[in-house]
Amino acid sequence: MKIKSDSELIKGLQNEDVSSFKAIYDKYFDALYRYAFNILKNRTVCEDMVQEIFISLWTKRGEATITQLKSYLFQAIKYQIFNHFRNKKFTLEDLTRLNIVDLSMNISRDIEFDELEKLVRSTVVRLPKRCRHIFILSRYQHKSNKEIAEELEISVQAVKNQISKALSFLRANLQYEEIMVLVMLFYK
Repeated sequence: MKIKSDSELIKGLQNEDVSSFKAIYDKYFDALYRYAFNILKNRTVCEDMVQEIFISLWTKRGEATITQLKSYLFQAIKYQIFNHFRNKKFTLEDLTRLNIVDLSMNISRDIEFDELEKLVRSTVVRLPKRCRHIFILSRYQHKSNKEIAEELEISVQAVKNQISKALSFLRANLQYEEIMVLVMLFYK
């Protein structure tokens, strides 16, 4: 049996070919599930999210304009994950989990994103001096807590406390959309 390309699978899906849909499901289910599970750590929620994506894919097969199948599916799972977090109160643990979101899918930075990025940076500037310095070393310069502790001659716990303080301040001073930018900016 010949393995179909993603473009052939999309065409088959649009023509209501069940075997194309099954091939897409078989090819991408595990990767989408693993992606979501690495962030949410909840098997049931992740399975439900991925199932919803495939239900929607089949339901909208005639209307959806899909050019890059893999990108489309991973954008869909990111959207599901963001909705999951939007619908519940953010905790520091949630923000920490979101820091592992893989944003390497060439998300374009449009004008709105740039404006939000400036807003996040202007909020970071309002942090207390020592807290801001540690936060910048961690999130902008991508230094580990241990590296920061050694550089500033303080304990690793003190570094963690300052980063936690900074994240709490940012959460308290930013709206949901701005928090999403914060997560994208400080992906580690």
